[in-house]
Amino acid sequence: MRSFFFRYATPLITGLFLVSLVSGVALFFHWQMGWFHSMHEWLSMVLIVPFVLHLWRNWRPLMNYMKKAPMALALAASLVAALAFAIPATSGTGTAKGGRPPQFALAQKLLEAPLSEVAPVLDTTPEDILARLTSAGYQGTADQSATQIAEASGTSADTVARLLMP
Repeated sequence: MRSFFFRYATPLITGLFLVSLVSGVALFFHWQMGWFHSMHEWLSMVLIVPFVLHLWRNWRPLMNYMKKAPMALALAASLVAALAFAIPATSGTGTAKGGRPPQFALAQKLLEAPLSEVAPVLDTTPEDILARLTSAGYQGTADQSATQIAEASGTSADTVARLLMP
């Protein structure tokens, strides 16, 4: 079993890195976000396993790298780059509640607003939204929000939100 892991650690890193690379580029350019978001998150998590196996397999060469300036410089540059994104998120600069981009806060407000107020923004009518919700098996009124309808139905607001758009 050990030889199996050692034999496949690097090929798995390569394959999963390529998936992460393609999905990351697609997400950056907002291409087919629905296809790539979960793929990128989950397969990046799976990438941890072969990465750890690769480190284990190549521990001595890695330690030799650690003794030289290029590794220290690369790790320091990576840390600085990460902090450039993390610090504004923790300070609230340019982000919404929880460090998320402001468009997430805007979307949350739409999900919490009554359907009668949301419908004009979506260029539709409350009746049309309610008809779509009813045909999908949800019960609600124009005075309720998508979040309230979702909670009453025991589902997520994301599921109901998909039905709001005409």
